[in-house]
Amino acid sequence: MKKGLVLEGGALRGLFTAGVMDVMMENGIDFDGVIGVSAGAAFGCNYKSRQPGRVIRYNKRYAHDWRYCSLRSLLKTGDIFGAEFDYHTLPDKLDKFDVSTFDSNPMEFYAVCTDLVTGEPVYKLLMHHGYEFNEWIRASASMPLASRIVDVEGRKLLDGGISDSIPLRFFEQQGFDRNVVVLTQPKGFVKKPNLLMPLIRLQLHRYPKFLKAAAERHLMYNAETEYVLQQEKAGRVFVIRPESILPIKHITHDTDLMQKVYEDGRSAIQLRLNELKAFLSSPDPKLH
Repeated sequence: MKKGLVLEGGALRGLFTAGVMDVMMENGIDFDGVIGVSAGAAFGCNYKSRQPGRVIRYNKRYAHDWRYCSLRSLLKTGDIFGAEFDYHTLPDKLDKFDVSTFDSNPMEFYAVCTDLVTGEPVYKLLMHHGYEFNEWIRASASMPLASRIVDVEGRKLLDGGISDSIPLRFFEQQGFDRNVVVLTQPKGFVKKPNLLMPLIRLQLHRYPKFLKAAAERHLMYNAETEYVLQQEKAGRVFVIRPESILPIKHITHDTDLMQKVYEDGRSAIQLRLNELKAFLSSPDPKLH
């Protein structure tokens, strides 16, 4: 039995996910693999490095630093979330990522990106930390209009959520048969077409296959949430999601709001810890 953790993105909605992860880590819940998309990758790598508390700490500490996230950063660097500051300076110097623990932990860690040329998802296995590791994470979390294209290992990449927002099927195909899925939208949420597509087309007109994926993202996303719900009803996956729409936008500088969303995640899993442990330890692939 291979236990997997699947983490949706959602920018700072991912603080809900961080709360869930921290409680699981504090209670010794381990997985054979973790796959994260966008913020799910940027925050989820802390599971393999075993650093509960790190995500909420650095988000609050640098919430008002223009280099971390700001319109000034977007205008000055081309990235609303500062590429050099967020993905190199911060983890390497300011709030250090535990490289030795990450590298020695046998847990598989995947980040999902979208290839601009093909419009297809790229599932990158990242077992060791380094400069390119940080660039893959940055690519996974780089939203169109708010980020520059990320060039890494010969690919041009952006936000993994464009092509595979909830990569449960991929993990099942990799042999993970006992999966926990953390969503950042409530049950019944339906994604609508992106109203910013005209601007995205202007920015990325050289990449028609990516534009097709972006235009159809809502269809992909809604099909994936339906699949997750089916698997949940069948008892094949354990799903943690907020009860209602989280009171946070993609970006905020309100540290109290950050803390609230984080605490919402902690509360959501604390109420179901025994149920989660039973699901992960049961020899039957069905929970019910």
